[in-house]
Amino acid sequence: MEKTNVMRLLEQKKIPYTPYTYEPAVTDGLSVARQIGKSPDEVFKTLVTATGAGAHFVFVIPVSASLDLKKAAKAVGVKAVAMLKQKDLLPLTGYVHGGCSPIGMKKPLTTVIDETALLFDTIIVSAGKVGYQVGLDPHQLAALTGAAFADLMTTEGEI
Repeated sequence: MEKTNVMRLLEQKKIPYTPYTYEPAVTDGLSVARQIGKSPDEVFKTLVTATGAGAHFVFVIPVSASLDLKKAAKAVGVKAVAMLKQKDLLPLTGYVHGGCSPIGMKKPLTTVIDETALLFDTIIVSAGKVGYQVGLDPHQLAALTGAAFADLMTTEGEI
């Protein structure tokens, strides 16, 4: 299996991880979870947002969930956040859409992981390349990225 920069970084920091691969043509998180044989609740996607003032934040939530932009803004102490435009992702993070990892971005961004990650010994996040994922302890992910945990998901029926 090819090693990604994320895997090399985890090895450098002596953080244990489990590598996973999936068919790169698969573009949605639920299908990725199915392909690697994991529950969509423990496979997380990395979402990058921006404020009107040009600040950027990273949110890591289960692939089965949607980001609540109000909760996200509150978690980082700003008035509002919006999803980053896809064309701005690579220049900002060094990652392409579908292969964006919270680990090893071009420059460190404030990161928040959904608190449901704490329900699992291991969560799976992108390994920084389409077709590759890594499973690791959510506490170690938070320590490595300087992340906090917060409630970030929308719930059905919520206004």
